Amino acid sequence: MEKLIAKIWSLFGLFTLLQNILPQHLHKILLDWLSSIKDYFNPPHYHLEIPEFKDSYGVNANDLYDIVERYLDGVDGLIRTRRLTVFRARKSTNLGFCPASDEVVEDSFRGVRVWWIHSALLEQRNGGGGGGGGGEGNGINERRRFTLKAQKPDRDFICAYFDYITNRAAELNTLNRDITLYTNAGHARWCEGWAGVPFKHPSTFASLALDPLLKSKILRDLDRFKKGREFYRRIGRSWKRGYLLHGPPGTGKSSLIAAIANYMRYDVYDLELTQVTDNTELRKLLTQTKEKSVIIIEDIDCSLNLAERVSNPPPGNREEQKRRGITLSGLLNFTDGLWSCCGEERIIVFTTNHKEMLDPALLRSGRMDMHIFLSFCNFQAFKTLAFNYLQVEDHPLFAGVEEKMNSGAEMTCAEIVEVLMNKVEEPSDALNDVICALDAKIKVKEVPPTSQQDV
Repeated sequence: MEKLIAKIWSLFGLFTLLQNILPQHLHKILLDWLSSIKDYFNPPHYHLEIPEFKDSYGVNANDLYDIVERYLDGVDGLIRTRRLTVFRARKSTNLGFCPASDEVVEDSFRGVRVWWIHSALLEQRNGGGGGGGGGEGNGINERRRFTLKAQKPDRDFICAYFDYITNRAAELNTLNRDITLYTNAGHARWCEGWAGVPFKHPSTFASLALDPLLKSKILRDLDRFKKGREFYRRIGRSWKRGYLLHGPPGTGKSSLIAAIANYMRYDVYDLELTQVTDNTELRKLLTQTKEKSVIIIEDIDCSLNLAERVSNPPPGNREEQKRRGITLSGLLNFTDGLWSCCGEERIIVFTTNHKEMLDPALLRSGRMDMHIFLSFCNFQAFKTLAFNYLQVEDHPLFAGVEEKMNSGAEMTCAEIVEVLMNKVEEPSDALNDVICALDAKIKVKEVPPTSQQDV
């Protein structure tokens, strides 16, 4: 240790000697060299400030402040902060967290550590009023800001980091926002075409009684769509997706739509075609929908007679045009025409019990990209129902249920739920009733149809 101290003092002596004997132009080079050695062992930190407003009195909001606030809500380092500010937006049920004043949150990007400091300064605002400080404009002004502390950040690093922050904040906004269910109950011509209520449907893919392979296929497709902004721009197509849900009544089409909305955190627009007067109003309703939404038309085969391909009645026949209302051509333009490109990130869903009744033009790829057949309940879907309603993961009577289903018994999920609901507190009795109901379905199928001679 004594030898090390002696060497350090020798170096200091050498530097002092060099400063005294070196010419002035070499003196500056020596100081720069010493500064670079100091920076190597103790790198300097730079501070970038993001104020809440661009001026002192909150007139011009800085969007970047809100983005950073939302981003830090999802940073792992936030949980290690000693003091947090908790907030909740109006009409929202989700809590948000932000570091309190002077708290530090550590983050990293591309292997580089950075630190965020949130500060709030109180300033006396003097508006030039009368004596006693009671003039107009006097008071306390709070200036809040985030400060980013980083070691020698270059411009490319900062731009890439803030791009990442912006994208991540948008994802968190989508995950945490409340969903609204809209229906067309107003006058679209006066920009009042939709009325909304909070969407509280509890259906999720975890609770959905659906074949596991089909469920996995739908989830993969939704994930690809959610991340597809650049892909759709590259291929020159509008960022939308069409799903056709078809199958017998009671197979879970509405529950699947709710699960999709909850999974994607998209608003839901339930379009009632019978309430739309003509193609013009249909287009206006489309333009009033927001991005990140699911637009659904349930039982489309029952809503309108869409087999007619004539888009317009003969000229001059206004009464016929008024009676005809929405045409197939109008609906095709709604799903895949120029007006369908007025917004991004939309999913359009049609449901029907009779796919064969729909015009082929309505079903082609680009309009309905994925056809999802929801059939009768199979054994895997039944196990999900048994867990949801009876809290049973396995049971000796499961073998009897599986045997009946493999023998050709067909029941929809809705029918099985109705049986389970009668005895949710008695799992064995409920499962026995399901077996009996399935057995009755088999016996009905085995009865030969009545011939014309027997009538």
